[in-house]
Amino acid sequence: MSTQATSRPLGRFYGVGLGPGDPELVTLKAARLIGEADVVAYHAGVGKQSNARRIAADLIPDDVVEEELRYPVTTGATDHPGGYAGAIAAFYEESAARLAAHLEAGRTVVLLAEGDPLFYGSYMYMHDRLADRFPTEVVPGVPAFAAATASVAAPLVRQTDVLTILPGTLPEAELARRLADTDGAIIMKLGRTFPAVRSALAQAGRLEHAVYVERASMPAERWLPVADVDPTTVPYFSLIVVAGDSASDDPAGRRTPVAAPVAAGPTTGEVLVVGLGPGPDRWITPEVTEALAGVDHVVGYAPYVNRVPQRAGLTRHASGNTVELDRSRLALDLALAGERVAVVSGGDAGVFGMAAAVYEAAEDPAYDGVAVRVLPGVSAVQAVAARAGAPIGGDFAVMSLSDRLKPWSLIEKRLRAVADADLVLAIYNPASRSRTDQVVEAQKILLEHRSADTVVVVGRDVGRAEESLTVTTLADLDAASVDMKCLLVIGSTGTRRSASGAVWTARSTPS
Repeated sequence: MSTQATSRPLGRFYGVGLGPGDPELVTLKAARLIGEADVVAYHAGVGKQSNARRIAADLIPDDVVEEELRYPVTTGATDHPGGYAGAIAAFYEESAARLAAHLEAGRTVVLLAEGDPLFYGSYMYMHDRLADRFPTEVVPGVPAFAAATASVAAPLVRQTDVLTILPGTLPEAELARRLADTDGAIIMKLGRTFPAVRSALAQAGRLEHAVYVERASMPAERWLPVADVDPTTVPYFSLIVVAGDSASDDPAGRRTPVAAPVAAGPTTGEVLVVGLGPGPDRWITPEVTEALAGVDHVVGYAPYVNRVPQRAGLTRHASGNTVELDRSRLALDLALAGERVAVVSGGDAGVFGMAAAVYEAAEDPAYDGVAVRVLPGVSAVQAVAARAGAPIGGDFAVMSLSDRLKPWSLIEKRLRAVADADLVLAIYNPASRSRTDQVVEAQKILLEHRSADTVVVVGRDVGRAEESLTVTTLADLDAASVDMKCLLVIGSTGTRRSASGAVWTARSTPS
């Protein structure tokens, strides 16, 4: 007689949200699952009672198995060889193993989570370690910010307002920028970060309407203007509500224009067009830094506007790509109304940047009274050339392969002319998602005039953390690896690669 082994079915793992603190805000489903659980687990801080268990205390059966997952450290010192990060990682692994043992035994495990399990919660670290091994379900809970906005009865966002949820642990400058770029905001994780958060709100011009809420929905709840808060009294269980900008809009939901064009007069301002350099802040010139510190408005493509530090009194106008004339007109309208305006570009604004677009828009007689001034910046071709050595030490040409503003037939004609003239060639915008074959075509054209071993430099994200520089030849150039983040430098017959790997072009050319 044979026997067949039977395997015990795995237990089910639940991440159950309890809401912000008031037991009456626990959902019916959460209450039912807690009452049916074999194991109820919850996190607890160092030397503290579990807040999650306090919320669910009346729902936990007397005969249930309880697993308290107590953190070994908060942000203090630890003797763990891996430091704070190592101690926390080890804690999560040990906690996951404890819960896995119950699940492997077929028990239903409910892990309690304050607020919502997937919103800045400890549950997520157990989810990462267990969800792919055991049947798992997440039960949402009322997030703390929903309770906070209800407490102060402050409409957070309406209609097309954008809501941004921010951790107060962000660097102050980054926090200020994001606050200036959104309509409504919630700032979490305060405590010791509060002074920097308050400063960021002031820099973004949002301090006046920011409300501090402490222990929302709990018996000790309180709220008051952020400007009136004593920083030494701020606990971790607190947050800041910044109501959406449209609160003062008209009933039809129309947003108030930033500035309406007015007739030019003695108060008409000027438009500064500035280059921010290709990447790091240290490549922004002192002249540009000084200029940006004195303007009221910054206009530009969103990634470039994001590089400008936020401060009190500064309004940011970020837009998408390919709308250069629209943002130029916005800048000119603002200047026409007497505002101090800067239009920002990456690299140098005069090299495939915003300077030409602003001058084109300024051709409209309506802007005759607006002065336009261009401040130079480090261009991408300069940055790539410097990283490579001195490939543009002799005569060189600069081209863009983008055919958005000119036909490809003209690009081909210019490529042939540059190649025939034996000029070093720097290529901007070599490829994009919709332009994947133009580098191949350019390579073929250049090979008709240049030798296969012509030196080629491919600079990607130069000046940024992900920077790379590749030196190859015209024949071996891998066109498929080139994208919009790259700038190419195609050498001339006088371009060489030294024994050290530097690329340079001779200053003289034999007759």
